[in-house]
Amino acid sequence: MKTNIIYQPIGIIRTPFKEITGMPIQSCAATGTEGKIELEPEFAAGLFDLEGFSHIILLYHFHLVKGYKLYVVPFMDDKPHGIYATRAPTRPNPIGLSIVELKRIEGSVIYIDGVDMVDGTPLLDIKPFFGKIDNRENVTRGWLDTVSEQNVTKIKSDGRFYSNKSPKLNRCE
Repeated sequence: MKTNIIYQPIGIIRTPFKEITGMPIQSCAATGTEGKIELEPEFAAGLFDLEGFSHIILLYHFHLVKGYKLYVVPFMDDKPHGIYATRAPTRPNPIGLSIVELKRIEGSVIYIDGVDMVDGTPLLDIKPFFGKIDNRENVTRGWLDTVSEQNVTKIKSDGRFYSNKSPKLNRCE
């Protein structure tokens, strides 16, 4: 079943976060934190008509992740969960997803708001966010139904997924 899949970044995400510790843990908690995407010039033509969207979905590579864990203690809980029940970066395929506000496009540079990734993150893809299609009604939230999301805007990354020094991470090993 093993198949080699190779992706080439289409650009680099620039943010004010030079290190992981202290970053917002979700893009909805990063409103007012602006960044930009430096798209490789050969992909700029693909931006045609994107500027009509208020939000875009970014798929990117967690380039600082080394290895993976199948159980993690996520930021919003103090109990371990399977990696696929979280958005933690220590995944077998370290792919991140963020919905950000599209501010403007100038050539091959895309200005965005709501960045929750470290500066220099390789961008894999951009997709437009379709509110009526991407939102769902009657959604269940799994283990998140038992924790408060009110603190999501206050929780900042503590580097637990990028270091073996975190006692919370070691509980899952």
